Amino acid sequence: MNGNLLKIFKSTVGDFSMKNITEVTVFILTGLTDSPDLQTILFCLFLTIYLFTLVGNIGLIVLVIEDSQLHNPMYYFLSVLSSVDACYSSDIVPKMLAGLVTQNKMIPFYGCATQSFFATTFGTTECFLLAAMAYDRYEAVYNPLRYSVSMTPRVYVPLIIASYVGGILHAIVHTGATFSLSFCGSNEIRHIFCDIPPLLAISCSDTHINELLLLLFVSSIEVVTILIVLISYGFILLAILRMRSAEGRRKVFSSCGSHLAGVSMYHGTILFMYVRPSSSYALEHDMVVSIFYTIIIPMLNPVIYSLRNKDVKRAMKKVFRKTVCKGKITL
Repeated sequence: MNGNLLKIFKSTVGDFSMKNITEVTVFILTGLTDSPDLQTILFCLFLTIYLFTLVGNIGLIVLVIEDSQLHNPMYYFLSVLSSVDACYSSDIVPKMLAGLVTQNKMIPFYGCATQSFFATTFGTTECFLLAAMAYDRYEAVYNPLRYSVSMTPRVYVPLIIASYVGGILHAIVHTGATFSLSFCGSNEIRHIFCDIPPLLAISCSDTHINELLLLLFVSSIEVVTILIVLISYGFILLAILRMRSAEGRRKVFSSCGSHLAGVSMYHGTILFMYVRPSSSYALEHDMVVSIFYTIIIPMLNPVIYSLRNKDVKRAMKKVFRKTVCKGKITL
């Protein structure tokens, strides 16, 4: 009899503890600061950055659609990158801005999972897209005569699709692994969005497998994509050294230099954030770094890829003149 009572007691305690574990239905994103004055300044700053991000990236997509001279693989890749950047920033910034204004920093469990899923998807997709863009530049510079044959829709469309598929699959792995953990203690996420490392930090489960998955998958993606970029630019450098024309070298540096700058900034921050042991996590520093690759870089990409590109600047002037002419005719 006592044995049966003990079993019932253990079963009841087990059920009760499971209920406690799954009780966390809402997380709190602590954000950068609790100071009202600083929150007002940060709201104005990040709202301005977000608007610039949307205008710059959507504007670049419109330019590629409207100008027939930009209808080539390089600009198709660039327009897809702009769409990813706009979505990436939109997944994170509106919620952060709402928290700064309303002081309501709560996010539901499934809302947090959704935000984490899309952030991982867009972040990983950008890694693959930057590698695909490096390969495109290699084909354009190293094999210019074969470029129109080697980079047909049958080549660049699957590369774009594969980038998205890779991002989605990577997000499924980490979102599934992270949100199957138990969150029975603090529900405060010391971050600006539902990123994986700060979520692992507040879980009351054993997170060693999750940390290993994060390190393994992210480092593998980084190694593969960075190798593609390095090999592609190695061949591009060889092509530049063979060029006799100074003007030809200048054009190559102009078109490839901006892409290399974007790749360096993005991969540098990703490597710092995720490819390191969990013992070295410093969430305050990580917030600043994550702001750079989720908010600042999406704003800078249109500037990096357009200001040094004559075709894009020409298309901008063309669209501006067309808009002005339409306005005058309307008046």
